[in-house]
Amino acid sequence: MSDSPAHVLVLCTHNSARSVLAEAMLNHWARRLGRPVVAHSAGSAPSGRINPFALEALAAAGVDAGMPRSKSWDEFAAPGAAPLAAVITVCDSAARETCPHFPGAPVQVHWGYPDPSIADGGDEGRRRAFELTRQALGYRMLQLLALPIETMDLSSLRGALQAIGRS
Repeated sequence: MSDSPAHVLVLCTHNSARSVLAEAMLNHWARRLGRPVVAHSAGSAPSGRINPFALEALAAAGVDAGMPRSKSWDEFAAPGAAPLAAVITVCDSAARETCPHFPGAPVQVHWGYPDPSIADGGDEGRRRAFELTRQALGYRMLQLLALPIETMDLSSLRGALQAIGRS
C-alpha cells in the first residue's frame, strides 16, 4: 500500500450538518491518534452554508472544524481528485441517490442519522440533537480509525464499515 493517507468522503444531501460533523470528528480523532486518514464532506445539492448549530456543537466539544464549506460531491469525482478509500452517506436521501464515479473505486456504505436541524424543542432541542449526533458520529469515527483502513482490501473494508454502521 501507499504511504499517502486514506481519504474518506462523508455525504449528506445539503452538506450543512451531519456530513460536516462527521468530517470534523474523523479529522479530529485521526489527528489525535496519529492515523493517516483524511476526511472530507460534500453533498449532492449543497446548501452553500454550514448550519451554525453544527459549528456550535463542534466548538463546545473542543473540536477544531477548520473552515468547513458546503460543497458538491462533484469536486471529489473530478479529474485529479484524491482517490477515496470509502464513501459514507449519513442521510437517507443521499443514500438513495446515484453517486458519481469517484476515483479509487471506494467502498460505499450508509450510516443513517436523523436530521438534527429539524429536531423538536426549538433552538435548545436542536442544540441537543446536534450534540447527540456529534457524539454518535464521533463514536463511529473512532471505530473506523481502529481499522487498518489504509491496508484493507475492499471486501474486508466494506464488511467492517457495514458492521460499524449496525453498531
